[in-house]
Amino acid sequence: MIILKFGGTSVGTPQGMNQIREIITKDNNKKLVVLSALSGVTNTLVEIGERLRKKEHEQATKVIKKLQKRYDEFLEELFETESFKNRASAIIAESMNFIKSCLEKPFTNSIDKELLAQGELMSTNIFNLHLQEHELNSALINALDFVRTDAFSEPDEAFINKELSDILMKQPAETTLIITQGYICRNAEGNIDNLKRGGSDYTASLVGAALNADEIQIWTDIDGMHNNDPRVVDKTFSIPQLSFEEAAELAYFGAKILHPSCIRPAQKKTIPVRLKNTMKPEAPGTLIHTKEGSGEGIKAIAAKDGIVAIKIKSLRMLMAYGFLRRVFEIFEKYKTPIDVITTSEVAISVTIDNIYYLDSILSELRPFGEVEVDQEQSIICLVGNMVAEKPGLVSKIFASLQDVPVRMISYGGSRHNISVVVDTQYKSEALKRLNDGVF
Repeated sequence: MIILKFGGTSVGTPQGMNQIREIITKDNNKKLVVLSALSGVTNTLVEIGERLRKKEHEQATKVIKKLQKRYDEFLEELFETESFKNRASAIIAESMNFIKSCLEKPFTNSIDKELLAQGELMSTNIFNLHLQEHELNSALINALDFVRTDAFSEPDEAFINKELSDILMKQPAETTLIITQGYICRNAEGNIDNLKRGGSDYTASLVGAALNADEIQIWTDIDGMHNNDPRVVDKTFSIPQLSFEEAAELAYFGAKILHPSCIRPAQKKTIPVRLKNTMKPEAPGTLIHTKEGSGEGIKAIAAKDGIVAIKIKSLRMLMAYGFLRRVFEIFEKYKTPIDVITTSEVAISVTIDNIYYLDSILSELRPFGEVEVDQEQSIICLVGNMVAEKPGLVSKIFASLQDVPVRMISYGGSRHNISVVVDTQYKSEALKRLNDGVF
């Protein structure tokens, strides 16, 4: 079986849904299709939730009406027969009635999560009816019945494996297309929750691992993983192959095409992941698999914004042991991951991207010594295979950045990654210079 995930830009128009139907029906092999909400819908649902939380009911009502109008126009264009259009309208009405009901009751976190789930519930119902209107053997299964997280908000893979297998066993043999939602799930208490933004990729990987799929395909609006940010750098190109390790580094450090958590379940089962373009299905895209045969050297550059760099300078660190442990325990206490670390005899610099507890972290760090904070930083990550062992590579990087102020450098911690931290105002220039100097 092949798992195919289509994102919001792919399903966001009637033309896009028609294109997806053509892609998944090119052969008769069994497929499980994971869909996101229509493009922009999750943002709209977030806005509705924010309005309701602030008790701005009049403004929330206006947003709900605009959302209803979008779905009415979408169904009018997508469906060819009145009977299927009416069935789809009834399903949309059910979700819209729930959204409207949120105006009339206290807005809690659990209601917010249920509100955010409506986008995927509507898109998958619409698409399944679209397939049935074209007389295709499809079935819709609800991700809320088999995707669950544990007490630590991590996917409960044993539960997913068992429940999904049981559900698929009940499907008729002639059903070749299974449709389900990405992103949404239940938590350990059984309440509706989600896998956070970009979680549809994660769903596809979890489902693929559960079923020991032949391949997981992530379909977006770009031809695979590019060697640099095409929004900043001219003439970027699609990378034919990446190892799991390389793809994981790129996804974590800013490559928007792939959710950072998507790689692990597929890598664990050695299931290839292919990145494809819905609008250009003939393009080869990027194949992510084991590292053998994927080559050496720099493959791609990615950048991650919203970074805060923190430097702790203390003479107490000189010739001392246990200092780093005590510093890291503060970040652990506030559940704040560290991205990049550099050290000297009397100072340590770290970067974080979650500033929710920044003030508390800084107050506990100051007793250790002098603390400096630089906000609005960006991590630029150069990813490849055995990059730390490639002769001459570091000199190329430094030569490319000779006119760019660099805040931190992380080198040697991974065979797949060299990272530099720069002020975000220099990010675009750094990406362009590295593109010219490395590729």
